[in-house]
Amino acid sequence: MVSGKLILFDIDGTLMDAGGAGGRSLTDAFYELFSIKDAFKNIRFDGKTDLRIFKEGLKYHKLTDGNGVIASIREQYLSRLRLEINTDKKHIKPGIAALIEGLRGKNRIGLLTGNLRVGAEIKLLSVGLWQHFEGGAFGDAHEDRNRLLPIAVEDFYKNTGVRFSFSQCVIIGDTPKDVDVGKAHGAFTIAVATGPYTSPELADAGADAVLNDLSDTNAVLALIDGGTIAGN
Repeated sequence: MVSGKLILFDIDGTLMDAGGAGGRSLTDAFYELFSIKDAFKNIRFDGKTDLRIFKEGLKYHKLTDGNGVIASIREQYLSRLRLEINTDKKHIKPGIAALIEGLRGKNRIGLLTGNLRVGAEIKLLSVGLWQHFEGGAFGDAHEDRNRLLPIAVEDFYKNTGVRFSFSQCVIIGDTPKDVDVGKAHGAFTIAVATGPYTSPELADAGADAVLNDLSDTNAVLALIDGGTIAGN
């Protein structure tokens, strides 16, 4: 068993705010492909994989997901995202740069996100963060977010030759769905209230630790170093 831990970050609401680029891109994609305006105005995105969001949009508007439709949505969405991500409203969340620097050496850093892999790259490149992550799991690997932790661990092993157990993983995210992934596999979860959910809501979801943000690097590192699953 390796020393240190595998820290897996969510992207939207946790590492960065894309300034609404993802939502605009998907809305534009549905209009381009199906002539539907504001296709996702009644569908929440937070914590879901992109693949699941695509399918929910199709189901809501009574459209089939067969015959290459998902691939077409993916292509159109990513094409739009490459343009929309240039918004001046995008920004890195508080404390992220210092935290990444503080994690170097002892721990390894990866991603566990609902974004498509290419979408994650587009977003993180736009704020200069992509190069810090050695592996992970993305929203095109499986539509069920709870299936992503085993995929992330395996991907990290393929990329680095280092294999982590689930109990050596720390998931950092801003939604109850991030917490659910950790609870499903016995990983430690740190929920951060920098997205659409409040600290009490994240605590109610069962997070092992809840922070208002990640700006206190020493506090976050202490949680990661000493974190144990609630109740253990």
